[in-house]
Amino acid sequence: MNITIIAVGKIKERYISDGIGEFLKRLRPYADVEIKEAADEKAPENLSPKEEDQVRGREADRIIRFIKPGQVVIALDIEGAAVSSEQLAGMVREWGLAGKSDLCFIIGGSLGLHRSVTDRADLRLSFGRMTFPHQLMRLILLEQIYRAFKINRGEPYHK
Repeated sequence: MNITIIAVGKIKERYISDGIGEFLKRLRPYADVEIKEAADEKAPENLSPKEEDQVRGREADRIIRFIKPGQVVIALDIEGAAVSSEQLAGMVREWGLAGKSDLCFIIGGSLGLHRSVTDRADLRLSFGRMTFPHQLMRLILLEQIYRAFKINRGEPYHK
């Protein structure tokens, strides 16, 4: 399976990049995983809703350039479907069985994703109603992808 993670911005914290590196290493036997970084848009605090949408739009233009034809696109979106780890594993398994083995997960910037990205997605996926730093979401997403492969193979992994 091929997995692309498109994420807005760069990782600035070493502990996050170390964790990402660990899960990329753990995922090697299961999938080819590539992380593509779309530049984040510098934006001052207290933007109007229109200005926030413009920022998200500029980031969306950068994100969409990385999406390849034929990929199953999963946008991380607080308004998306909240699923369990087992349900995510089932989706990954079903996509693979259907010959859809090229997945693309998208993580927006601090203002979230523009509608043009969420409309393009095959699935809008929520990790709950809580807000997480978008940099930390890369690590959380990679852990859940790893967990999905472990579940699908019936391999032990701590709960």
